Formats: sequence, C-alpha cells, structure tokens
Amino acid sequence: MKKLFLMLFFYFMTLSKAMANPACVVCTVAIGASLEIARKLGICDEVVGLWAGAFLAILGYWTILWFEKKHWDFWGRDFLLLWLSVAMIGFVYVGELSYHPQIVGFLYVDTFLLAAVVGALSYILSQKFYLYLKLKNGGKAHFPFEKVVLPLTVLLFLSGLINSYPL
Repeated sequence: MKKLFLMLFFYFMTLSKAMANPACVVCTVAIGASLEIARKLGICDEVVGLWAGAFLAILGYWTILWFEKKHWDFWGRDFLLLWLSVAMIGFVYVGELSYHPQIVGFLYVDTFLLAAVVGALSYILSQKFYLYLKLKNGGKAHFPFEKVVLPLTVLLFLSGLINSYPL
C-alpha cells in the first residue's frame, strides 16, 4: 500500500508544471532521507544538525516560491518564512533529542540547534555566493551544477570540521 501511494505521489509530481527552484526535488528528498539514515548510522548529532539546517533552509526557499506563486506579498515575508522553516528543527527531532545547552564561544546554546542554524546560514550564504559568481561571469555558471556543488562543498567542509573538532 505504501508503494502504491509513493508511486502515485511521484506520478502526480511529474504532471505538475515545472518552475525554477533553488534546489531540485531529488536533492531535497535525498537530503531529507539521508538525515534519518545518518542518525541511525551513529553520525554525531551536530553534523546531522548542520545538514538538517540546510535542508530546512531549502524548504524555506520553496515556501517563499510558493508564496510568490500565490502573490502573497508582505513586509518581512522572506525573513519570516526562512526563520520559521529553520525553527522547525525543534519539531522534527522533538522526541529524539534532549536539550543540553553548553557554552560555545560566548553562546549558551544546544549544540544541535547551533549546528542547524550554522547549516541554514551556510546554505543561504553559499547560494548568495553562487549568484555573485554567476553575475561576475556574465550570467552563466562556471561549470555545470555549480549551484549544487557550492553548497555541498561548504556543508562537507563544515561537516569535516565539526567531526574533527566537536562543539
């Protein structure tokens, strides 16, 4: 029964009108599915939080595009929607994580939540950097899938950094 619903879902998704998105559907689903797999494999929570934050930032971008499609414009909309999407991290892992704040630099915060915010900010900044590079190159990407490679490179670097030097 699950397979039938999944097949119907993908069938109807292919019938819908395509529009430009900040991340492809396949990449978004792959990130979302890999988060739970990573937790089951025992990867540290901060690395999972980093990728979860980036995933929720992607969902925030998708929500912004949906609001634009509906012509729902109001002051502070984009900031509010991105903030709300990243704030959803508390609902995603509400039963699986316990809140243990620590002193990180000058902050007294839970390391998973901090990693989620850093992941969201790194994704957003890497997309802004991609737009800057594209503008400097005459409106064209330097190489195919540059828009995907930049955030993945940043997130992989930060994942290695967090894994080597835990918070």
